[in-house]
Amino acid sequence: MDPNRQLKVFNKTRGRIICTRLSVADHLVDRVRGLLAHAQLHDGEGMLFVGSTALPLMWMHTFFMRFPIDVIFLDRQGRILKIDHELKPWRLSSLAFGATEAIELPAGTAKRTNTQVGDVLTIQDD
Repeated sequence: MDPNRQLKVFNKTRGRIICTRLSVADHLVDRVRGLLAHAQLHDGEGMLFVGSTALPLMWMHTFFMRFPIDVIFLDRQGRILKIDHELKPWRLSSLAFGATEAIELPAGTAKRTNTQVGDVLTIQDD
């Protein structure tokens, strides 16, 4: 993934952008590092974690993090399977059966944008 490439997350169901600066963690090192180097996430920022299509099951954690986040779990079609709202530091998320991707966003983003389970999200180039 080109680090200079700007991605955004569009909620196709609601017709609105929910993230304007999306980073992608699609390699092991990126997934392990995640948001640990961040002191916070600003509005519009987020990180996409790409899981396995062979084993569609995901969970996230906030160990060593200093701020809460929203975690949105998606299936292969981009449909939201589960949302963990305001997951605090040092916690485990829910298990998301069928999930192949997860998006971490600033806490409160899902509620503020009225993003809900069943909505379809797309990742777009800026």
